[in-house]
Amino acid sequence: MNQSANDDGFFDHCPWLFAAQASEEQRAVQEQRRKRLLAGPGEVRLGADCFVAETAAVHPDVLDLGDRSYIAAHAYVTGDIRTGADCTINPFTVVRGTVTLGEGVRVGAHTSLLGFNHGTAPDLPVHRQPVTNRGITVGDDVWIGSHVVVVDGVTIGDHCVVGAGAVVTKDLPAWTVAAGNPARRIRDRREPGGGGQGPAEGRGESQGGPGASAEQWPGEVGGVSRGASSGGAGQRSAEVLGESRGGPGGGACQRSAEVLGESHGGPGGSAEQRPAEVLGKPHRDPRGSVEQRFAFADLDEELVAFVGTARAQAPELLDRCRQPGSGHYVDRPGAQPTVRAHCDAVEIADLLLRDVPPQLTAAEHVQRLRALQDPGTGLVPEIGAAPPLPGPAGVPDDDGAAAYHVLCVGYALDLLGSSFAHPVHAVRNTTADRLVRHLADLPWRDRAWHAGAWVDSWATAAHWNLRLGAEPAAPGALEALFGWLHTHADPWTGMWGSPTPEAGRLQMVNGYYRLTRGSFAQFGLPVPYAERVIDTVLDHARDPRHFTPGRENACNVLDVIHPLWLCARQTTHRFEETRAWAAAQLTAALRRWHPGRGLAFGLTPDGSGPGREPGLQGTEMWLAIIWLLADVLGLADVLGYRPRGIHRPEPAATAGKASGS
Repeated sequence: MNQSANDDGFFDHCPWLFAAQASEEQRAVQEQRRKRLLAGPGEVRLGADCFVAETAAVHPDVLDLGDRSYIAAHAYVTGDIRTGADCTINPFTVVRGTVTLGEGVRVGAHTSLLGFNHGTAPDLPVHRQPVTNRGITVGDDVWIGSHVVVVDGVTIGDHCVVGAGAVVTKDLPAWTVAAGNPARRIRDRREPGGGGQGPAEGRGESQGGPGASAEQWPGEVGGVSRGASSGGAGQRSAEVLGESRGGPGGGACQRSAEVLGESHGGPGGSAEQRPAEVLGKPHRDPRGSVEQRFAFADLDEELVAFVGTARAQAPELLDRCRQPGSGHYVDRPGAQPTVRAHCDAVEIADLLLRDVPPQLTAAEHVQRLRALQDPGTGLVPEIGAAPPLPGPAGVPDDDGAAAYHVLCVGYALDLLGSSFAHPVHAVRNTTADRLVRHLADLPWRDRAWHAGAWVDSWATAAHWNLRLGAEPAAPGALEALFGWLHTHADPWTGMWGSPTPEAGRLQMVNGYYRLTRGSFAQFGLPVPYAERVIDTVLDHARDPRHFTPGRENACNVLDVIHPLWLCARQTTHRFEETRAWAAAQLTAALRRWHPGRGLAFGLTPDGSGPGREPGLQGTEMWLAIIWLLADVLGLADVLGYRPRGIHRPEPAATAGKASGS
């Protein structure tokens, strides 16, 4: 019901109701408030349908308030404040200094966004210290709960949720749900079932904020889930891809367009619109309980020391792997220049320096990498080689460099803020029939790694085509890929392929990593038979042919930890065994750094590859492995970096461009 104009500032405290309930008299009062602000000191712009409470202390140098945004009762707003549309600054909130809010940001009551600071040098009293100002930046679609403090210099990425009472002192990547003092990551917001919507969630009211207590986030804050999952990947895959197990969805090819965001008239929209419905849900916070985290606390100091050393020596490592004359990158001194070495350098610089390799500008890196692509096929040859010939279903079948360049060049350009210059035409022209025939012909029985690597390259090419706004492949081909994979996964192992007498499960496990990296993980889909996958991978991880100390190499360790990490997002099956294996591997990995030279890939059975010599490939892979191992143990935030390239934890098809760590 409408309130009277002099009803104790009703709309000042409940401004979300103003547009629907205010009388003409009340609207006239608000219009006078707008005019006073516009005519007052400072540079002020108020968008359409904004509301600024009479009791709010608004004294800005710059105020740019987006459409349909409001400042509620007793808020204190000074400095350079800019917001997008649909932003809410609730009662008693302080916003000072330089603060930029994106679109649709909710800021709970009694929260402080402090985009300035004082110096603390000992030679002056605090009241005489100079004021510093780095500013606060908040992305789109962010919910900041009540009684939160965000300090100067912090960036909060898109789609984050910050729990009530948190103190945010470091950047939060996109999709983070954070809480605590200092604020720490609780989970990824895209994980479904993360809490119901209260009345404040939809309207922006200030009745509590998004999760002040363990009762509001049962199991998430304490680390142990009290609720049962809706089922493993084997149960949920039918819901996602429409397998014919009695559900109403029809076949995989009928419904996968809803999940993959294809423009074929499906009702589901793009993956960006529906990420929560296609991501697997962990049964508990992977950080574990307080007791479990304490058990691995001795690794914290080693992680801090490791990353400090790696960051300090990264420029030297990158410089030693660049040829002075040609400007090309080599994996290690004395090796031939390769495309992959350049891409590894870009990934390492992003991880450790949060920048581009310093030998070139970002624009120069982009120019060199984009120029490598053959415009006719969209494939990337090795340096100095002829354009590669596409295979019968797009990607070459020869395990050559061109197949891997689809991954490494595409992600290096993505990290540099760019993309391929052309679609990967060789994949774009693949029909569903031709793809299915080729999948059936791949050597799954004895060369499962080769088969999985081919799927990785093909699916990644389709992903880049989508990112360029092109058709990923011929109509129905991408749907056919996931349909084929679901119907051919072995329910006993969760994998594709078979063990071999010579190598045991090595081919099938390593092929599983490559296949799922480019398909299920990259497109944000839960894997089938997650618990069986964990059984298979843990059994393989005990094989002394591959995991005796001194025999581990980056490929084999990565191809175990990534499937375990991926499946842990869907089930807690044998999770303590996974953590124990991760702790042992992490302890060993942190001792492998070679001063000024990085990390060595490790021995391979046939003696090929970079071996024991430290270089770019080994360093890039082990940095990603160390992050995955640490994340399983709940320690990844100690590292201060997060993979954003080939080994990114977020689904690339739903995350778009990830924010920096």
